[in-house]
Amino acid sequence: MVFEMKNIVKNYGSLCANDHVSIHLNKGEILAIIGENGAGKSTITKILYGLEKPDEGEIFVDGKQVRFRSPTDAMAVGIGMVQQHFMLFESMSIAENIVFKNEITKGPFLDRKKTIKTVTALSKQYGLEIDPEAKIEDCSVGIRQRVEILKILYQNANIIIFDEPSAVLTPLEVEALLETMKQLAKMGKSIVLITHKLHEVISAADRIYVMRRGHVVAERIKSETNSDELAYLMVGKQMELRQIKPQPAGRQLLQVRSLSLMSGGRDVLRDVNLQVSAGEIVGIAGVSGNGQVELIQCLTGLLKPGSGTVLLQGTDVTHSSVCQRRAAGMAYVPEDRYLWGSAPSGTLSENTLMGKESKEPFCKNGFLKKKTVEEYCQTLISKYDVRALSPRQRMSEMSGGNAQKLIVAREMQMDAPLMISCEPTRGVDIGAMLFIHDQMLRMRSEGSGILLVSSELSEIMTLSDRIYVMFEGRICGEFQRGSIDERALGVLMLGGKKADG
Repeated sequence: MVFEMKNIVKNYGSLCANDHVSIHLNKGEILAIIGENGAGKSTITKILYGLEKPDEGEIFVDGKQVRFRSPTDAMAVGIGMVQQHFMLFESMSIAENIVFKNEITKGPFLDRKKTIKTVTALSKQYGLEIDPEAKIEDCSVGIRQRVEILKILYQNANIIIFDEPSAVLTPLEVEALLETMKQLAKMGKSIVLITHKLHEVISAADRIYVMRRGHVVAERIKSETNSDELAYLMVGKQMELRQIKPQPAGRQLLQVRSLSLMSGGRDVLRDVNLQVSAGEIVGIAGVSGNGQVELIQCLTGLLKPGSGTVLLQGTDVTHSSVCQRRAAGMAYVPEDRYLWGSAPSGTLSENTLMGKESKEPFCKNGFLKKKTVEEYCQTLISKYDVRALSPRQRMSEMSGGNAQKLIVAREMQMDAPLMISCEPTRGVDIGAMLFIHDQMLRMRSEGSGILLVSSELSEIMTLSDRIYVMFEGRICGEFQRGSIDERALGVLMLGGKKADG
């Protein structure tokens, strides 16, 4: 047993995040801790890593009781954490990031030659291929995560915590990450995996703790359970299978004609044509980096296309501002909930108000009506089951999944004819995912149109009435629901042809 936590209690005001939680980890084991957003799984690992201090309870590492004042104390006994949001310096090289605070020096200066040699050897030892001289700003999300793992390994961690590690990864990157975890475990490292994605648990974990509302409600050996049981344990009820009935599409809400964009000397969008009508969900499938982000930014007004036209409810909005497009009937759930979707330092009330700050009943004579704003925020918190202390809580204090639910709630309450929804269920648990799906289907049935961009193929295939496939900035296929399977769609996403599947 490499660590044991006994009867851990952690309170945040009136909220009990961990209520006498006891867990342990064995050497060379992959332990998954799963649960809904707000179940307390991230809190227990923050306590283990020294980011939080418990109100009660004991922690033992290699049989010795420890008290952590900071992550530095945790690292000193061999505990490292790969956090959900990467902590890397964009302008520095991969090698410089890996050795940061533990630099290899020659006199007062960094010994670059020896640093590169050491980092290269480390990456080969653990099968994590990187270019040590590449700048972080030029790296994909998957490579950045490798850098985070190598940082931990460079510091000689024997216990590695992964907090929602696949939230920003493509399906292929997730597969590679899970294989890395298994390889690390075989080499004697002990892994804690915090996730709500059951296929990851079934693929990688040896043992599983299920948490619900601050308690450990079950412990299972992977070989003795399955996804259905784990889903039931997570939410406390049986999840119902959804039947989506076909319905006729209505009038055209969004029409994109011959949209093109150059960036960095290359064509990132090439002659893109698509449309979304009332009463339908249209999915865009594609491997990350094939133009989806740039397409959505052109549609929402964050980027100006080089050529082409964007029509919203028949009106040309190609050169309209973000505010003008929202006023014309476009809601938007961004891919990055913190960079584009919210003001992390703002309160929940302030974040739910975005887009309505100058409108009645929230504003009168240029002044916000704070009580009305807070009551509106509380209504959304209750309706969308956002686990929050109050409307005055800071967005940065929320778990990632609950922050996501609040953003989705805000955009859905816009009652816009068209909603562009990018990774709407990224980082949320199975219960919240099904709830968000139900709300999207409600909007569809009420006549709204939804353009859905998701790295989860199952989400695209389950919800979409039509699917566009993007590859290298082009639309390379369009399919009706049920006319293509997941494998054939994957082949197209990689530049193949449907016949190959």
